Amino acid sequence: MNELTIGFLGALLATNQPQAVSNVIQQQTGLAVPVEADPVERELREVMMADDAAQDEVNQWLHDFDSQPHPNRTADAAALNRRIVARYDRVRAAYNIFLQHHPENAHGCLAYGSFLNDIGDEEGAHLQYENSKQLDPKNPAVWNNLANYYGEHGPVTKAFEYYAQAIKLNPNEPVYYQNFATTVYLFRKDAREFFHLNEQQVFDQALDLYRQAMRLAPNDFVLATDYAESYYGIRPLRAQDALASWTNAMQVAHTDAERQGVELHLARVKIAAGMFAEAQAHLDAVTNAAFLGLKQQLIRSLANHEHPDTHPAATAANNLLKMVPPLDTPKVSAGTNLTLVLTNLLAVPPPLRLQEAP
Repeated sequence: MNELTIGFLGALLATNQPQAVSNVIQQQTGLAVPVEADPVERELREVMMADDAAQDEVNQWLHDFDSQPHPNRTADAAALNRRIVARYDRVRAAYNIFLQHHPENAHGCLAYGSFLNDIGDEEGAHLQYENSKQLDPKNPAVWNNLANYYGEHGPVTKAFEYYAQAIKLNPNEPVYYQNFATTVYLFRKDAREFFHLNEQQVFDQALDLYRQAMRLAPNDFVLATDYAESYYGIRPLRAQDALASWTNAMQVAHTDAERQGVELHLARVKIAAGMFAEAQAHLDAVTNAAFLGLKQQLIRSLANHEHPDTHPAATAANNLLKMVPPLDTPKVSAGTNLTLVLTNLLAVPPPLRLQEAP
């Protein structure tokens, strides 16, 4: 991985801040549990609240661990891991007891699957999702969560089918479109074969799914940046569309760090598109200390694109050419090759960031 690509991970973090852990049950599992529910729903609600509390507690432990010095970090980390496992085992036991008493409760299976997925037991989550689907095949959330599983573990074509089913059951949920778009984009070969499309048509399909999600969630900054990032992998570069997508992301950014992260992306696309003066203006707007290293790399990239023959690699190549007898065929500028290499650095697909049903 090149330095420019590594640096952009920081900007991606700024433009894709992790969503805050929520205690709202509906957001985590797709369940809307009423406050005044029947005894079974009330029992499930208590287990799910214990689930949320445990995950909040573990998140705090991890935050505290990272913010404190540890003379023997390996041993301390092992002790913390044992503590976390023990804490989650209590929640696991609560779900198991509930499902022993209510084995036909589809919502309980779905909630348990979400918990297992959150703690990294993906196979256990898959089993619970399948149980939930058998018990309640009309719940779109379980189709989405199973599609996430198949997108990661295969077969990917099953993920395509399951996202489509989730959308059919609830066409107003943006997460389903977003996950479907990400999976089509990342697994383009499978998508070409499954949908009988060429690569550019696959890109168009992924972009259209992102746009459908954005129509349903026009102020979602993470969604807007997912959509904008997708243009980095498309060849030839659709510069105007990419710039429009990052401009939209700027309009829905919530923090100064997010806005400055978008400035870097706008500069990056404009450098590739040859809009050098505008790229410089975007770089001038970046003052966040966390981005200064990447800003410097982009400044160098801008200079190399504007004056490719002055780049050290181009100078060395030209000096080497002077030592070689003239050829009858025209010479290819070393600067041209360098520009192509730098432009290819844009080919960075977005991270796989599938979301469970809200």
